[in-house]
Amino acid sequence: MSAISTGVHWLRRNLVVIAGLITLAYLILPNVVVTVFSFNNPTGRFNYTWQEFSLDAWKDPCGVADLCGSLSLSLQIAFWATLGATVLGAMIAFALVRYRFRARGAVNSLIFLPMAMPEIVMAASLLALFLNMGVKLGFWTILIAHIMFCLSFVVAAVKARVLSMDPRLEEAARDLYAGPLQTFLRVTLPIAAPGIAAGALLSFALSFDDFIITNFNSGNTVTFPMFVWGSAQRGTPVQINVIGTAMFVIAVLVVLTGQIVTSRRKKSQHS
Repeated sequence: MSAISTGVHWLRRNLVVIAGLITLAYLILPNVVVTVFSFNNPTGRFNYTWQEFSLDAWKDPCGVADLCGSLSLSLQIAFWATLGATVLGAMIAFALVRYRFRARGAVNSLIFLPMAMPEIVMAASLLALFLNMGVKLGFWTILIAHIMFCLSFVVAAVKARVLSMDPRLEEAARDLYAGPLQTFLRVTLPIAAPGIAAGALLSFALSFDDFIITNFNSGNTVTFPMFVWGSAQRGTPVQINVIGTAMFVIAVLVVLTGQIVTSRRKKSQHS
């Protein structure tokens, strides 16, 4: 009985950790499968059954027609959508936190609507808007749609960071005769930078990965997610797994780099 009670006590004490590890494994498992099958050499068109180990796809990741073209297009759209959403979202977040104006509550609620409503609603609404305005669907309509979609996530990330800022730091800078621009660049912006960076990274991931909004507003333009969806109908090339694995590894390296830089900065501040 003592061994059983000890085991139950240990389980209760480590239940949160165990649940976290199980959840993490559940989230990472699809990426592991994609990585494993990026080294596969399938006999047919579909890369769903393991056949034999091969590096052919890694040696020629652009061996499939239009794959790298769609990847380049998705990266371009994600970059410009991230830039636009980050700049606009940061300004909106500062305005909502620092200033009082009419309809501030309504604006605050409307900003978060894209996060709450289904993507297909925004996609259909934007498509109707573009068609009524006579705008040709393509690169620019996708970019506008992605900026609008990512904007709310940037505002949420930056707003949370700005709300946690100590206003006395800016007051101290003004007391030391720093101008508004100097105070913003040397005090406000460095403190808000983690929130802005988090919003930018989230925007890039959402834009690069988006399919529903892009599919409605793309016209004849094919992004990487649309290429993957189209390829899945007639056979999934191994190069798709290679690109997915590379993007996953890059994302992990970016996160780890950020964590290392943050920990070193905290150590230097304490020392």
